[in-house]
Amino acid sequence: MRKAVKEMNGLPDNTWLTNKYCNRFCGILIVDGKHIKVKGFKKKLPFIYCIDYLTHDIPVGILVPSESYQVFLKLFRLLKTINYPLQVVVCDDVVSALKPALLHYFPKAKVQLCQNHYLENIRQKLKVRTVENHVKFFNTIQTHIFKEEHHSKKEFNNVLHHLIKSHAKKDILRQQIVMDIYHRQKELFQYKTIANCPKTTNLIELYNSHIQSRLKSIKGFKSFKNAERWLNAYLIRRRTKSLTDCRGKFKKLNGKNSLELSIKKQANWPEILGVKAPKMKR
Repeated sequence: MRKAVKEMNGLPDNTWLTNKYCNRFCGILIVDGKHIKVKGFKKKLPFIYCIDYLTHDIPVGILVPSESYQVFLKLFRLLKTINYPLQVVVCDDVVSALKPALLHYFPKAKVQLCQNHYLENIRQKLKVRTVENHVKFFNTIQTHIFKEEHHSKKEFNNVLHHLIKSHAKKDILRQQIVMDIYHRQKELFQYKTIANCPKTTNLIELYNSHIQSRLKSIKGFKSFKNAERWLNAYLIRRRTKSLTDCRGKFKKLNGKNSLELSIKKQANWPEILGVKAPKMKR
């Protein structure tokens, strides 16, 4: 244990590593959090981190007390510090806290809501798994709103109007759901305006499952400092470990590691992790 702690203490701060050596990011950022058990805190603490979509690299990760506006302000301040070329943030439904913080540091950046999370929220509101009354309505939304391509905003709004007229005329809950889709359509379909932007957070959900499998044996951390140290080491390990299970358009990434894909071309790779680095100001 002492040897492991010594090794982890000798590692550079992950954000400093990004700031010093990386500049080849695509600007499409998937953001999510994984809750970590830490002694002295009643609730699990969110570890919020980001994945650059095309490189699969993890430029920034922070352990924080909650998913609040101030926390996202800190996250985007760090991204601004490392000169991350942010175009769009892909996230689940934490927009009320995330979006104001995003616009503070990246006023031109966009938000893409994860469609899987959004549909799951609708599924839960309608209790589709236990109540059959709304199954047809939900399937109609899933098929005609989220799966079919709409060539114009007018066409899309006509589909919503038809949905209310034929399926939600006498049901307030259904009307509320359709109107929410109408008001949030920009964030739900932002991916259509940005090349290579995904419409789900599936990539980071996969990384979350990897973290969860590692945390099973740990069960929890004795202090906030211990948790931060381990998570920092984990991020660097993920960034320097070869990718093996990429499929489809990302199949070409197999055999490479994400840090290799984002690192400056002139950087001396073998010496990076041996550099003593100061902590980034958070």
